[in-house]
Amino acid sequence: MEKNLPNIIEGILFVSGNGVEIKDIVEKLNVTQDDIEEALPILEQKYSEESGSGINLIRFKDKLQFCTNPDYAEKISDVLNPIRERTLSKTALETIAIIAYQQPITRLEIENIRGVSSDYAIQLLLSHNLIEVVGRKDVVGKPLLFGTTDEFLKRFELSGLEDLPKYDELLEQIKVLNIDSGNQSIYNEFEVVPIDENDPEVELLKEQA
Repeated sequence: MEKNLPNIIEGILFVSGNGVEIKDIVEKLNVTQDDIEEALPILEQKYSEESGSGINLIRFKDKLQFCTNPDYAEKISDVLNPIRERTLSKTALETIAIIAYQQPITRLEIENIRGVSSDYAIQLLLSHNLIEVVGRKDVVGKPLLFGTTDEFLKRFELSGLEDLPKYDELLEQIKVLNIDSGNQSIYNEFEVVPIDENDPEVELLKEQA
């Protein structure tokens, strides 16, 4: 096993934020499954509930992911919620606009457009049933794809997505940068993998919302 492999895996999971398939780590790092199995106990010990760490390492369906230690959830909320609420309206509006016009879209694609993390905005929109998981993008890692719901249409008094305001008008209102306003298509064009309602990653996302 490469000496720094546990640290490399740690960095991958931190940046990803979502579940990462072990096979993708094996393939891209040119290591073996045995190397991964040797490295994981080091991370599991560091990020176990018993260690008292604020972050836990979970393994599900041959994927790895970091999550918050539930023992500290209340204290974390006490600090972060007031901070988030101050910018929530603008953040949520930016995120729902991007999803509405670019759906289906992944979390990473949303963040590439906004230039900042969108985890909390996505969780908020999910909890209010304004967006939902509509599938997985057929690329390496198969990230979750998000789209708007019927509740979104009702909340914004739209009969359909075709009734969304003109692209340029909406962008001027919320100052969302780096979206190609010349793209008249509401939908991204790529293969969408149907979502399994029993998918552990989807269930985890629902619980967090």
